Amino acid sequence: MDIPSLSIALSQSKLYQEVGVSVMEMAMDSIKMQGTDLTKMMETTTKIMQQSVNPNIGGNIDISI
Repeated sequence: MDIPSLSIALSQSKLYQEVGVSVMEMAMDSIKMQGTDLTKMMETTTKIMQQSVNPNIGGNIDISI
């Protein structure tokens, strides 16, 4: 049994696993940001669609003196 080779292999395996976890965390953060942005975009789109259905609501103010 070659102990130095085994030690190097285990170290590399641990490094690969840590890199994989790090990349996965970055991907999860990116997905969370995309989800937040998508939610904001949908809220904005909903407001625009509501305004397009009733374009005259809120456009004029009637004032009597």
